[in-house]
Amino acid sequence: MNRKLGRLLVIRGGAIGDFILTLPALTALRQQFPQAHLEVLGYPHIAQLALAGAVVDAVRPIEAPALAGFFARHGTLAESLRDYFSGFDIIVSYLFDPDQIFQENVARCAPAQFIVGPHRACDGEQIHAAKIYLKPLERLAIFDVDEVPRLKVPPAARQLLSPCASAPVALHPGSGSERKNWPEAKWRELVVRLLDQTDRHLLLVGGEAEGDRLQRLAGTLPKDRFTLARSRPLAELAGWLAHCGAFVGHDSGITHLAAALGLPCVVLWGDTVEAVWRPRGERLTVLRAEDGLPTLSTERVWQSVRALLAAPV
Repeated sequence: MNRKLGRLLVIRGGAIGDFILTLPALTALRQQFPQAHLEVLGYPHIAQLALAGAVVDAVRPIEAPALAGFFARHGTLAESLRDYFSGFDIIVSYLFDPDQIFQENVARCAPAQFIVGPHRACDGEQIHAAKIYLKPLERLAIFDVDEVPRLKVPPAARQLLSPCASAPVALHPGSGSERKNWPEAKWRELVVRLLDQTDRHLLLVGGEAEGDRLQRLAGTLPKDRFTLARSRPLAELAGWLAHCGAFVGHDSGITHLAAALGLPCVVLWGDTVEAVWRPRGERLTVLRAEDGLPTLSTERVWQSVRALLAAPV
């Protein structure tokens, strides 16, 4: 394989967690072809993470109206996109394209090698998603690479977080699904433990999915002990998280982000298939309860968090 290959494109939609779990594939391409231009066609508000971490060179929005023709059989293809796709030597697509309509339309305007990847891992296979997303790269003679998503971003300005003796603790008390959430009352109990028994500043993280949950939790805290990061751009949030010493969250894309940044994590896990979707990291504790996440005790979570904070860095 020519390691001086000129231009590579990875097409990746999906949610935050799906993108994070595709980072090993992007990193493997970067390492295999270090001189190549590597670009992502995806959702810019998510793919910006790879740009911020210098994993890719550019990001182009997949929502562009002109792309619609590529999803129709024998569709009318915009000239600008004909030129765009024709500029790549290899295209790796993780799009859902069961009838190969998109692939066929790209072939009409691009001589690139087109490699098809799965848009989503299958729960029934019990194989981790990061490994599944790496599998298509075997066609490029890329084998035995690191399956752990890793991301390094420049830390945000330190004045965003109040100074304290120890690194802040990030908390993400929500997720994209209420069934994945630990009860709000137990989050309040955990926060009380953190405030009373540590000197840690807290970074509260969330977005629209949390509804008023985040605001209610913030309303109970002393203003000098927390920073609220709600609906922040992901690259900015990653910079804030890079200052933190630990993270506590649910089965969510933000937890995958924290793990990829190398944060020690306590993950409160619901009924998602752990073998496929578990975040990956060197210092990561996953807590489950046999009778469901709501029955997971505050004491058990607190003991795991305390152990994480006490462990040497």
